[in-house]
Amino acid sequence: MTDTLYTRLGGADAIARIASDLVDNHIANPLIGKRFAGSDPTAMKKKAAGFFSMGSGGPNTYDGLDMLSAHKHMNISDNEYMAAVDDLMKALTNADVGDHEKAEVLYIFHTLRPDVVGV
Repeated sequence: MTDTLYTRLGGADAIARIASDLVDNHIANPLIGKRFAGSDPTAMKKKAAGFFSMGSGGPNTYDGLDMLSAHKHMNISDNEYMAAVDDLMKALTNADVGDHEKAEVLYIFHTLRPDVVGV
């Protein structure tokens, strides 16, 4: 049996570090950082880790909104979405995630695009 993506990413601790880097990258990103002004980074990191865990085959600890509800009326552009993808790839690289796992995460991220961009 093949290990889940969650396991191959390193489990809860590794995903928490990836989520933390991801949120830090988003906040520092000049294209999308303004969207996070006034947000609670600690809460965002917890939600991101829960979502990442659930989406990668780990425990479902996510208690946030679905992607469509979370992004509705934000009118996120393709450029902003791609900036978020770049932030994700940086976080995965920083965590020494392998190319195969990066590709799987990228695929999952792109399946969420219709619920994020332009809604």
